[in-house]
Amino acid sequence: MHYIKYLTSSDNTKLYTKINDCPEAKANIIIAHGLAEHLDRYDVLTTYLNENEFNVIRYDQRGHGRSGGAKTYYSNMYEIVEDLTAIIEYVKNTFEGKVYLIGHSMGGYTVTLFETLYPGTVDGVVTSGALTRYNNKLFGNPNRNISSDTYIKNELGEGLCSDAEVIRKYEIDQLNAQHISMGLIFTLMDGITYLNNNAQRFTNNILILHGKEDGLVSYHDSLQLYQEIGSEHKSIHIYDRLQHEILNESSYNLSIFKEIVDWLDNEIRISKI
Repeated sequence: MHYIKYLTSSDNTKLYTKINDCPEAKANIIIAHGLAEHLDRYDVLTTYLNENEFNVIRYDQRGHGRSGGAKTYYSNMYEIVEDLTAIIEYVKNTFEGKVYLIGHSMGGYTVTLFETLYPGTVDGVVTSGALTRYNNKLFGNPNRNISSDTYIKNELGEGLCSDAEVIRKYEIDQLNAQHISMGLIFTLMDGITYLNNNAQRFTNNILILHGKEDGLVSYHDSLQLYQEIGSEHKSIHIYDRLQHEILNESSYNLSIFKEIVDWLDNEIRISKI
């Protein structure tokens, strides 16, 4: 079963949210998507999680997909966290059980920044190709003199995904943003600086996943995150030969999904001991 809700962030921005629930769910999973994309690109992962008895809650980040807000625009680094806060509050008020976050790319940044600002709010975190440092200068060195409402073209570049069909569908998907605001980029830079300076504040249990051939976000971001955070229980897997969208690699994604579910099941089991 699934249904749609528009949840409201602290500044009244409407967040398009899809809930896929299942009977007697073991826990609740919130998925945060990446830059310039939308929640529907996680249908396959959602189905897998539902089949393994997890409720799944996805939302379009502000300015993305069907959510409100100026297109791909943020005015400060806290807005992205406030939006996730609204989703978490809805889940905790609606469903019983533990809450885990899964974030890909910018979504990985979102969930990491959230748990660094508000440690221990949820029960665990999974990141995929997360932008948490800036080893690959994807946006160069942004000039702060440029107006925040200036937009640049969303160019895929190399190292997104080895599956040609995934690339083709990305390019024709009209819910994927064609342009990215400098405001969003500036806030990402601010958030990355905060993550660098406050890594020890992140103490939650975490599974960090990254493709070694990622052409957008360097896997060194995840290596540094793993080394620098204050978590006592942390795991990392760098996948040889995989690129940025490891969750969409059709030849391997089911193995990655299984790794995520095995980690979640183990977290739930240990919490009951």
